Amino acid sequence: MEAFSDGVFAIAITLLILEIRVPHLAEDTTSGGLPVGYGCAWPSFLAFALSFFVILIMWVNHHEFMRLVHSLAYPS
Repeated sequence: MEAFSDGVFAIAITLLILEIRVPHLAEDTTSGGLPVGYGCAWPSFLAFALSFFVILIMWVNHHEFMRLVHSLAYPS
């Protein structure tokens, strides 16, 4: 069960990155335009970082909960 839930968390994190798109640049733009294009996408990067952090907290809590359940089910 824990491995399955880890897979679900991994899929959720993977889906987060799909929101960040490669910036559309004009054909005459030099290679220096790419960092500027990504700089304009800072709201997407911020949303990704915050969402990743929230999922990370849920993942850690889930693992602690599973550890607690295991210790109650199989006491030493």
